Amino acid sequence: MLMKKFFLIAATIMSFMASAFAADNAKMVALTFDDGPNTTTTIEILDVLKENDIVATFFLCGKEINTSTREVMKRAVEQGCELENHSRSHSRMGDMTADKIRMEVNFTSHIIKQVSGRSPQFFRAPYLNTDDLMYETIGLTFIGGLTVNDWEESVSAADRSREVLARVKDGDIILLHDFEGNDATVEALKTIIPEMKKQGYTFVTVSQLFKQKGVTPTANAKITYNNVYDK
Repeated sequence: MLMKKFFLIAATIMSFMASAFAADNAKMVALTFDDGPNTTTTIEILDVLKENDIVATFFLCGKEINTSTREVMKRAVEQGCELENHSRSHSRMGDMTADKIRMEVNFTSHIIKQVSGRSPQFFRAPYLNTDDLMYETIGLTFIGGLTVNDWEESVSAADRSREVLARVKDGDIILLHDFEGNDATVEALKTIIPEMKKQGYTFVTVSQLFKQKGVTPTANAKITYNNVYDK
């Protein structure tokens, strides 16, 4: 009897460990969108996310935030999405002073917290252009991502989806854009999301991706994460 109980307990423990291992090793990615918010393309992307019952992360430019786009931000939060920082003016920061850099970032973080009740944790540099002063000045974790040149009109929706599907891997942060008129990315998502679901991927926000993968993101360490395992 004791031996039988031992084996039952052992089997239960092994089953639990196997489930935990499977969860830790599930394929996950974070979809992210730069350059919004707006009342056209951002809304269309939110519609696609809702239809597919997934979440994403939006890296916002402060200059695009106004009375109308605040409502779009609220909708994104209500859908479970995260709002993060992409500067105020989307200008290259390489020639900026530390004070100017802080102003760019603080301006956008302040508004995001006003609207969402949550301070941004992550920063994506305009044009992915970074330097030591930016890393030293901005107290947020720097995020890059898997890019497919979706800011270029010449890159078709089919090419965008094909590139993502060919290159994506577990832990990736996929970098796309929701600026006004970027219809090809909206169309590409209609292929990317269902196909990646078929491949066993789960879509989460950037903060969820780090948490689920057991990775603590590092700020002020001259690191830009394209994948949670980059460190």
